[in-house]
Amino acid sequence: MFILFLVLAVVALLVLLSCIKIVPQAQAVVVERLGAYLDTWSVGVHFKMPFVDRVAKRIILKEQVVDFPPQPVITKDNVTMKIDTVVFFQITDPKLFAYGVENPIMAIENLTATTLRNIIGDLELDQTLTSRETINTKMRAALDVATDPWGIKVNRVELKNIIPPAAIQDAMEKQMKAERERREAILRAEGEKKSTVLVAEGQKASAILEAEAEKEAAILRAEAEKQKMIKEAEGRAEAILKVQQANADGIRFIKEAGADNAVLQLKSLEAFAKAADGKATKIIIPSEIQGIAGLVKSLVEIGENDEAAK
Repeated sequence: MFILFLVLAVVALLVLLSCIKIVPQAQAVVVERLGAYLDTWSVGVHFKMPFVDRVAKRIILKEQVVDFPPQPVITKDNVTMKIDTVVFFQITDPKLFAYGVENPIMAIENLTATTLRNIIGDLELDQTLTSRETINTKMRAALDVATDPWGIKVNRVELKNIIPPAAIQDAMEKQMKAERERREAILRAEGEKKSTVLVAEGQKASAILEAEAEKEAAILRAEAEKQKMIKEAEGRAEAILKVQQANADGIRFIKEAGADNAVLQLKSLEAFAKAADGKATKIIIPSEIQGIAGLVKSLVEIGENDEAAK
């Protein structure tokens, strides 16, 4: 009897413990009673009726990421390509998510494929390759509206990879190669142009500097010649001044010695003789000096006669 009571107590304890449910953070629990929806439990401790209530579904409320395999699509210009999409979604209503659609992930995948085909079908190949942001925005808006009855909010849709056919890839590579070669040729031509301009500007600057250097050299030479001429003129003036000073000193000495006019005129005659120095062919002598010369000649003759008489 005791053992039976113990067994019943253990079973009752286990049943009681099974009725206690703890919902962790970022999760929700959908509870049914007798097969019908009863409540949605959020974070915390909850109790359910034994054998009547049951946990129908545990739902994660965090943002989730689903990477779908590449989907074949056809562009407006009839180019078949494969596009790999990534969908970021979050469950906002656990009840709608639990009862809205049988397989929500598969439903989102199929909905993504059909929406992508509709959007890409209105675009050409070049637009598809260059309009990823536009495609992402349109797909997010379309999927968000379609999944709203399922309690799902689509936050972002990204085109992970766009795979065009091999022939298109080869053509694109050739086009890109030709474009790179064209840009290289343009850059090379611009570089050569700039180099030519720089060389010409350098030659121009060099010619200007050479002309300025020659001008400055000519100015310096002229200044040197001017200084030389000034020095020479100053030297000649100083020499003349010294000669005149010497003559003046000589005349002053003669006057101080008491020489009369005859001696002074004789000195003048000697100066003319020195000026001639045997090189002049014709000398003009003033009349005063000519008179003195005659007087000197007369004195010489008188002296000779006196000597003869003796």
